Amino acid sequence: MRELRIAAVADIHLGEDLRGHYRKKLEGIERRADVLLVGGDLTRHGTVEEGRVVADELRDLQIPVVAVLGNHDYHSDHDRDIISILRDAGIVVLDDEAAVLSVDGVRLGVAGGKGFGGGFAGKCASEFGEPETKAFVRHTREIAERWRWALKDLEADHRIVLSHYSPVKDTLMGEPPEIYPFLGSYLLAEAADSEGADLIVHGHAHAGTEKGVTPGGIRVRNVALPVIKHAYTVYCLNGDYC
Repeated sequence: MRELRIAAVADIHLGEDLRGHYRKKLEGIERRADVLLVGGDLTRHGTVEEGRVVADELRDLQIPVVAVLGNHDYHSDHDRDIISILRDAGIVVLDDEAAVLSVDGVRLGVAGGKGFGGGFAGKCASEFGEPETKAFVRHTREIAERWRWALKDLEADHRIVLSHYSPVKDTLMGEPPEIYPFLGSYLLAEAADSEGADLIVHGHAHAGTEKGVTPGGIRVRNVALPVIKHAYTVYCLNGDYC
């Protein structure tokens, strides 16, 4: 079984003024990678028009494209429309669920979704107090639980978790510690560690660090465009560059 090559990027923030520009940077990607993962913040303001730009930039590549939405993609309350537009363009969009791709006879499972915040063990919000605080933490807990079940039911040779928010604080280093609770949650890592995965890919932390690891030993990669500084980067399943 040959090593799969995983191209990944997040936070591409496309708008009409960038139409055609990102697509040019994807030319020849099929010679370098077997799949492209896009970890959210596909748009700037989450409008339908921006969603159409993203669909046009990513459609009809010669490798499968799997994406999740990010917080920017929810801003205009058209997240369901954007998901439909992307799926109509042949892009696999995960919304707290999983999909299995066949890549040269290898079953690659990808699970995940947007994720959410709350912070990390020892310095995190709890589901206690005001309704607003409880709702914030409950949202993350419910997402993590859906990821756990998606991974549990995933029958594949290899498994990747794709998120926008970070599951570990390692990849947030460089961001102000005060905003860590709004950049990710340890609950996301717990879900992946409980069921197992080869790699976790996320974005969101523009000033963060590329590499981290969950408490259970799963390699984590922050592929926000300002971090990787390329149209995408390519990993093997162990998180090393291919």
